[in-house]
Amino acid sequence: MTSKNYWLLKSEPGAYSFADLINEIDQTAEWDGVRSYSGRNTMRDDMKLGDRVLFYHSNSKPSAVVGIAVVVKEGYPDYTAWDPNSEHPDPKSTPEKPVWYMVDIKAESEFKKPVSLQEIKRTQGLEDMVLVKNSRLSVQPVSEKEWNIIVSIGIG
Repeated sequence: MTSKNYWLLKSEPGAYSFADLINEIDQTAEWDGVRSYSGRNTMRDDMKLGDRVLFYHSNSKPSAVVGIAVVVKEGYPDYTAWDPNSEHPDPKSTPEKPVWYMVDIKAESEFKKPVSLQEIKRTQGLEDMVLVKNSRLSVQPVSEKEWNIIVSIGIG
């Protein structure tokens, strides 16, 4: 049996928030529009069914982890890249040769207390977190230890 992995997915709440995910049918949505090769590779190759996700609101006041989701569909081609009317088209990506990938996630629980980036930076045990070291990545791995610390703060 393989162990679960943990991830952090970033979204600007004005574009797509945790509340938006909660309001989806079955509280499930495609995590589309990632246009970084690092994020694409992670979603295509590494994110597996049942993996747990920290949902992070970026470019907000404050930027913070606001909830937990779970991967309910493993990586598959991001067809929004083929749609010239989508918010993130890429003419180099085609159904025959997809460039970009996405996963589906389902909301699990909203934090009672959002865990801000400032709190993460000052919390012992989180100093090596990818979010602290390279905050630009929109799809990031999270260690089990980091996961446990953040969830314990967020659920209160």
